[in-house]
Amino acid sequence: MTFTLPRAALADAPPADLLDADFYAFQHQLTPAEQGALRGIREFLETEVRPFADDHWERAESPRHLIPRIAELGLYANAFPETAQFENSSVFRGWVALEISRADPSTATFIGVHSGLAMTSIHVGGSEEQKAEWLPCLAAGELVAAFGLTEPGHGSDTAKGLETTAERRGDEWVLNGAKRWIGNGAFADLVVIWARDVADDQVKGFLVRTPSIGFTATKIERKQSLRAVENADIVLEDVVVPESDRLQRIDGFRDVAVVLRLTRADVAWQALGVAVGAYESALAYAKNRMQFGKPIASFQLVQEKLSTALSNITASIALCMRVSQMQDEGIQRDHHSAMSKAFVTARMRETVALCREICGGNGIQLGSESQIPGDVPPGYSIARYFADAEAVFTFEGTYDMNALIVGRAITGIPAFV
Repeated sequence: MTFTLPRAALADAPPADLLDADFYAFQHQLTPAEQGALRGIREFLETEVRPFADDHWERAESPRHLIPRIAELGLYANAFPETAQFENSSVFRGWVALEISRADPSTATFIGVHSGLAMTSIHVGGSEEQKAEWLPCLAAGELVAAFGLTEPGHGSDTAKGLETTAERRGDEWVLNGAKRWIGNGAFADLVVIWARDVADDQVKGFLVRTPSIGFTATKIERKQSLRAVENADIVLEDVVVPESDRLQRIDGFRDVAVVLRLTRADVAWQALGVAVGAYESALAYAKNRMQFGKPIASFQLVQEKLSTALSNITASIALCMRVSQMQDEGIQRDHHSAMSKAFVTARMRETVALCREICGGNGIQLGSESQIPGDVPPGYSIARYFADAEAVFTFEGTYDMNALIVGRAITGIPAFV
């Protein structure tokens, strides 16, 4: 099954300027068409996303007006080679994820859930009929999708501990259970729900249309990270799903793991974008913040922090690039994705902390239009990157679990079962 969207004009844009944070010029490995597309995406993000990111973050509301605009750029469809609007490679898609997260980690998370997790689940596990029904409207931003795997009592041990059940009754399935921290879940039109078949104990995937009788989604309030992502607690009480809405090519958690393997490397790129956004904001601040009659960028300790931050970013780009290349080569394995996610998020966490230190007291403030000397401009808030980094550090597998996946590959001995 294939589907097409109108080709974006971005591919005709001039080659992208290198990011200042791309110290070793890794972007030179992209094709001219990819560089042109990346520049167009960056311009969109700088004009339509970054200036308003602080406001949506503070109000804890997703920028829903951007959903169709993002679709016009082809960023949902570009997750899949047969539907991509640009020259397509995992490396290029990684750079796109970096750019989006650099502008706003919440927007990057929305896209990662909608097209990365949910659409990939349908693409990998759906029948041709299911893909034809759902992927075009999701790629066009006409509907919003979510991915329901994590449960109130199960995150790291979901593979063995999944409690949500599915019971077949004729041509229908009845789902019962609960899900937690479901990104986009508060307003999604479709939620991919993972449940354990009571008959064979295998995990299966279901396309749950909302609203459905017995399906309740409650927005999680008072978050302090990725506030513009509307996560939900989901309760399923005798939710009836027809057999035609069961993902036909999913049979066991190993198939779920295929989806997670493909998206975990994307999360590493997203973490890299958080680090780049924080670094660029701190660098601009350091050049303009005057103390003792000179910019603080002239002080040795500030330069050391900036150097460490940029070194973290540079090493992370190299790791992300290679994992994405391995994905294109068909040799990427779970432990490769796990290492990139663990390493890059750890370096991201250190980087955003250093950048917040550089900004001093202003490092805990969201951007302001006040024009007061020293205020942080909208969209360049270290505080937002600093807080959002904690969620990115945690989701798609904690640091500890990803480290243990690598440890299992090294030793042949699983340490978490």
